Amino acid sequence: MTKTSRVDRTAIALAIACTLGSPMAVLAADGETAGVEIGQAAGEPPASDPDGWRFQATAYGWLIGVSGSLTSRGQTVDLNASFPQIVAKSDSIAAFMAYVEADKGKVGVYGDLVWTKLGFDRGSATYRNPLPGVQLSARTNTALTTSMTIIEMGGLYEAARWTHAPGSFTAIDGLLGFRYWSQSSDINLNVLASVNVTSLGIEQGRAFSIARSGNVAWVDPVIGVRVRHQFTPSQHLMVRGDVGGFGFASQIAWQAVGVYSYSWQFTGYSLAGVIGYRALGVDYSTGWGSNAAGANLVLHGPLVGFTLRF
Repeated sequence: MTKTSRVDRTAIALAIACTLGSPMAVLAADGETAGVEIGQAAGEPPASDPDGWRFQATAYGWLIGVSGSLTSRGQTVDLNASFPQIVAKSDSIAAFMAYVEADKGKVGVYGDLVWTKLGFDRGSATYRNPLPGVQLSARTNTALTTSMTIIEMGGLYEAARWTHAPGSFTAIDGLLGFRYWSQSSDINLNVLASVNVTSLGIEQGRAFSIARSGNVAWVDPVIGVRVRHQFTPSQHLMVRGDVGGFGFASQIAWQAVGVYSYSWQFTGYSLAGVIGYRALGVDYSTGWGSNAAGANLVLHGPLVGFTLRF
C-alpha cells in the first residue's frame, strides 16, 4: 500500500473538518499544522470596542469681565469692568473652573463648574441711590464684592457627522441640561447723613456700612447646539451656543463659547492646550421693594486651560 503523503493527509483532514463542521477535526487530523493556525488566531488581541467610553477633563481659567447690574436689598449697582480693571482694583478676586465630559458612541454627559469671587471699585460700579445721604464707599478699595457659583450638567447627542480627509471630521451635537446659579453680594456704602437704612440690613461701621444680600440661588433649564471640527487628530475647534431660563427662574439665560485646542498624543491619553472665548448672560430677579435681589449680567472674557483626554 502506498503511504499517504503529508499534503494528502492535510487535504483529507480539511475535507473531514468541512463535513463535521468542527475545527477540532483539523486539530485531530493534523495537530502540527492546525495547531499552529489555531494558536495564531487565539493569540490575536480582541478587537477594540469602536463605541468605548471616552473621557476628558479640563482645568481652565476664565478671565471674566462683567457688564450689567446686581440688586441687593432692593438697591441696584450698575457694573462695567474688564478683567484687567477687576484685577487692578480688587482685593477679593478668586476663582476655580473645571469641565468634565464622558462619551460613548453618540451619547455623552458633561458637567461644568465656575466659582468666582469678584470685587469692583467705585470707578467700575455705579450705585442707583434712592436714599439721600447714601452712596458707594470711596474709603475702601472694593465698593462691591460678589461671589458666584455656577454649575451646569446635562446630556449630549451627536446628531450628524461628516468625514473629510483622513483624521478630519465635522460633528453637530444637541445638548439638554440645567444651570444652577448661587450668588451673594456685599455693597460697601458711605452713610453721609442721618437716614433710616435699617431696611438694607446695614451693619454700622466707623468708615462705611455694608448692605448684605444673603444668598440667592436658582436653576435654569438649558438647551443648545455644539459644533465640533477636527482639522487633524491634534487640532480641534468647538463652537457652542445655548439658551435657557424661559421664565422658569431667569427670564432669559444664554451662552456662547468658542474654543481651539492643540493636543500632544501619548500612549493611552493626550494632553491639550486650550484657548478660547466665553460669554454668559442671565436676567434673574426675585422679591420686591427692600427685599428685591437679582442679577442682569453678562460675564465675558478669554479662556485658557489644559485638557486631559483618555
